Amino acid sequence: MNKYHAKKVVVNGLKFDSKREAARYRDLQLLERAGQITNLKRQVRYMLAPSVYDDDGKCIERCATYVADFVYHDKAGNLVVEDCKGLRTDAYILKRKWMLKEYGIRILET
Repeated sequence: MNKYHAKKVVVNGLKFDSKREAARYRDLQLLERAGQITNLKRQVRYMLAPSVYDDDGKCIERCATYVADFVYHDKAGNLVVEDCKGLRTDAYILKRKWMLKEYGIRILET
């Protein structure tokens, strides 16, 4: 269990951070099989800011990333970036805003 009380689960050999995320994945798989969505992917990483190095090549700030729970295309072909949220942390809210600024992507929260 993590600090937000979500229990990690394994479904069909795949690890999920919560029961909610695992259930949503099953739903999305059904939608994909029904042709409602396509190209379903899990844990897609987006770079928000690159690492910063000093003059000697030493990393002084690691890159900032956002990892989406799910990414897929809806029936109209639009890219959907989805996050299963139980609690909206300050860090998540900042990254959500950053995704909109950097990529023009509004995260769908489920």
